[in-house]
Amino acid sequence: MIRQYELVERVRAYDPSADEDLLNRAYVFSMKAHGSQTRASGDPYFSHPLEVAGILTNLKLDAATIVTALLHDTVEDTVATQEDIERLFGREIGRLVDGVTKLSRLEMQSEQAKQAENFRKLVLAMSEDIRVLLVKLADRLHNMRTLHHIKNPDKRKRIARETLEIYAPLAERIGMHQVKDELEDLAFAQLNAEARDSILAQLSRLRSEGEDRVQRIIDELGKVLRDDGVEGAQISGREKTPYSIWRKLQQKNVSFEQLSDIMAFRIIVGNVGECYQALGIIHSRYPVVPGRFKDYISTPKPNGYKSLHTGVIGPQRNRIEVQIRTKDMHEVCELGVAAHWAYKQGQPRAGAREYRWLRELLDILEHATKPEEFLEHTKLELFQDQVFCFTPKGDLIALPRGATPVDFAYAVHSEVGDHCVGAKINGRMLPLRTQLQNGDQVDIITSKAQTPVPGWERFVVTGKARARIRKFLRTQQRSQYIELGRAILQRQFRQEGYDYGEKALEGVLKIFQQPGVDDLLAAVGSGLHSGREVFHAVFPGHKPHALAQQTVQLKDGDDKAAALIAKPKPKPKGREAPLPIRGLIPGMAVHYARCCHPLPGDRIVGIVTTGKGVTIHTIDCETLESFNDSPERWIDVAWDVGPDNPEEHVGRIHLVVANEPGSLGSLSTVIGKNGGNITNLKITNRNTDFFELIIDIDVKDAKHLTNIMAALRATPVINAVDRARGR
Repeated sequence: MIRQYELVERVRAYDPSADEDLLNRAYVFSMKAHGSQTRASGDPYFSHPLEVAGILTNLKLDAATIVTALLHDTVEDTVATQEDIERLFGREIGRLVDGVTKLSRLEMQSEQAKQAENFRKLVLAMSEDIRVLLVKLADRLHNMRTLHHIKNPDKRKRIARETLEIYAPLAERIGMHQVKDELEDLAFAQLNAEARDSILAQLSRLRSEGEDRVQRIIDELGKVLRDDGVEGAQISGREKTPYSIWRKLQQKNVSFEQLSDIMAFRIIVGNVGECYQALGIIHSRYPVVPGRFKDYISTPKPNGYKSLHTGVIGPQRNRIEVQIRTKDMHEVCELGVAAHWAYKQGQPRAGAREYRWLRELLDILEHATKPEEFLEHTKLELFQDQVFCFTPKGDLIALPRGATPVDFAYAVHSEVGDHCVGAKINGRMLPLRTQLQNGDQVDIITSKAQTPVPGWERFVVTGKARARIRKFLRTQQRSQYIELGRAILQRQFRQEGYDYGEKALEGVLKIFQQPGVDDLLAAVGSGLHSGREVFHAVFPGHKPHALAQQTVQLKDGDDKAAALIAKPKPKPKGREAPLPIRGLIPGMAVHYARCCHPLPGDRIVGIVTTGKGVTIHTIDCETLESFNDSPERWIDVAWDVGPDNPEEHVGRIHLVVANEPGSLGSLSTVIGKNGGNITNLKITNRNTDFFELIIDIDVKDAKHLTNIMAALRATPVINAVDRARGR
């Protein structure tokens, strides 16, 4: 355990002006506050905040951060209060301790809600001061180092999984690669010990076989650089971590022996000019591996990382990865944002607001309704490889791999995303679901009349885009549910002989546990409560009206599909195939809407049309909006189709297909192989690059059509596939 004077000496070694009295008081206060508390390992609890402080001194962080580390568990785990911390140590440290304390307190809640809310609080706290995150990462690092002392294996795996999904990506995003690597390796040891042990054994074998080889490569690279005028370059070989090797094995689907970049050689030179000079020397001396060169100096990563990366067939015909950077770049690479907060006399310090990704997390936080949803979107934002694209003005936008022009539009600005109607990629108009590649220039075309489309959610990959689209759709859906709920209740009141008034609904809000009248109307419109339930809550002593006795409730719990019907007609003679829909009167004329082409498996509703019988629509069909004012025409229906049902239904899809020979042949082959039969095909738009089609396919149900669409999406010539609505 670090002694008091040792901790002070560590800090004063890199910051001679550090407040020694403040550090001493924090050390004593924390030790007394934790008293006789112990950890799962049996060690005194005070050893934990002390080790966290020690980790941060290795990063040369300022005294306020070190003091925060010493005190970070006192408010949560001892009798000390937040007021005590502020009174004894000042407002700045009080605010930092409060930021970390709010996170720790939530770790006592249920697992999923705790993790989500915990992370939401972390984002809010670190947006005010990034040092909160630095303390939290050091706290998590020491907890992971001692995780093996926890006896419950499920708890160990839960903590390790959370570390791998949240804290390691966060460390990477702020450039703390050493911390990220250790967190990943410690979590990997808990989650897949066998795989890690196997990789370590392979690495040990390689080390024993090639120890001299690594030194020979370093010596030869040094000689090559000196011969061409680059003096004083520092060269070292770095072994990839077991977890990063494991990820590459999974991504590339190759064996351990086939990996070429298990060892990376790092060259540190004096200035940026020498970086490019060294790169030219190596490229002129050794064959370059195609596709492996990356210039992160002219185009830095969002976390500030700068370096030149290249792959060559190097000394002794070894395929190696080479990283070239200056000493300052190396410091930022190893310490990330901590390098900015490290004690440096007279230099300004960086704050959280400089990080675009953090601003985007705050934007997601604003649009997500539940902590769990925020966590889902944030994992999308954090845990992906990146592509770098440019606006027409040359501004760099970093996106996850697989991102589309819609993701790009939302990254530029939320309003640009909301009103996006098209995109030019490198000067060519391409579909919005096109995946962007490194170096693409993207020009977003907008229209004030455009709003987010439900289909976008199926192909966007950034958390910001998905959160914004979901919020818009949720708001739009809520307004529709409110109008539908109002129509249902108006009809119910009218049938029972009463005038509808929303004032009466205020008295029953507590019964249905709704905060307001609009919330109750939305609950009725969404089917959570029926109009009959609400009516009887308003008039508990009411006896059914004579007219209402003729009302048939066709399906429990969904009043929007109750309809006034006449006495049933006698069952027709003869042997007819039973209708595949429940809730209809025998003999009633039925046909399927051509605007939405409902299939078994879709949620459906019936609309009564005079002289035509009942038209079956999907519940999300846009045509239904025109019937909002006629709720008496709605009938609650459901599919009555078993797994062996022989009847086929028409599913309509919309495709964007590459305009090249064989495209239509590939398309029809895929549909046929998956059990579909094309009954109609129409080309709706064509240009030099792609054309759009509407195709009708005989399928068994919605799942069958979904399988066909999935197979089509996997076909290279097909750019986009969607269910056709309103076509």
